[in-house]
Amino acid sequence: MAFNSILRKSGSFARALAITGQLTKTHQSYHTVLFSAINQHPNLNPLVPKFQFLSTAVKTKSTSDENLIRVIESEIQCAEQDDDHTGDAVPSNFPFKILDNPGQQSIILERTYQGEEIKVEVHMPDLVTGEGRDDDRDDDQESQGAPQSSLPLSVSVSKKGGPFLEFNCVAYADEIVIDSLSVKNPELSEDHIAYEGPDFQELDENLQKSFHKYLEIRGIKPSATNFLHEYMIDKDGREYLGWLNKLKKFVEA
Repeated sequence: MAFNSILRKSGSFARALAITGQLTKTHQSYHTVLFSAINQHPNLNPLVPKFQFLSTAVKTKSTSDENLIRVIESEIQCAEQDDDHTGDAVPSNFPFKILDNPGQQSIILERTYQGEEIKVEVHMPDLVTGEGRDDDRDDDQESQGAPQSSLPLSVSVSKKGGPFLEFNCVAYADEIVIDSLSVKNPELSEDHIAYEGPDFQELDENLQKSFHKYLEIRGIKPSATNFLHEYMIDKDGREYLGWLNKLKKFVEA
């Protein structure tokens, strides 16, 4: 038995046992005394591993963390160079108040128009960079036009004491597409399933055009959404930089 061999080779180990009490008292005391004796006499038995794995693991973790911090710092420098804040200058004729909370991936626009409360939630843009584009596309694909970057919007128009309209839109460089239109009633419970109307594209063409004009009059038009597109690209860069700094702070702690 390995334990008896250790006892024969070390008288000091027996003394350690006498100080701590009977070895067979509990399973826990057996291991406690055994580890103590082996650590005090590392050459006691070459077959018994030295209990230095903890310090080695800590040292390895420390080196790994240092490498990670250096990589994060390098990425922070690149992000700072790319962060030119081009989207911060709000045009003088921009009709909305911008509510931009750091750490969130969307912003809120608010304005009042002829007694109506208009609220717009603007999400991060879907960017199309052109990378990986296939130059060998056929004529039919070319005729459909190249993919464009887009900006998702959710627009609500409400009046006091009643339901409100909710539009889900996608803004492109030269047009705004309405994906859906629904009438919301804030007084209805969440369990109530309301009829939200037909698919917007199935509405009469004149009705579709009228609702596009309805949004345009209230400030949802390409001149505004093109600015918002640049603003959200800039916000994405700011949020990424903040995220990197949070990562660095966590790893360093």
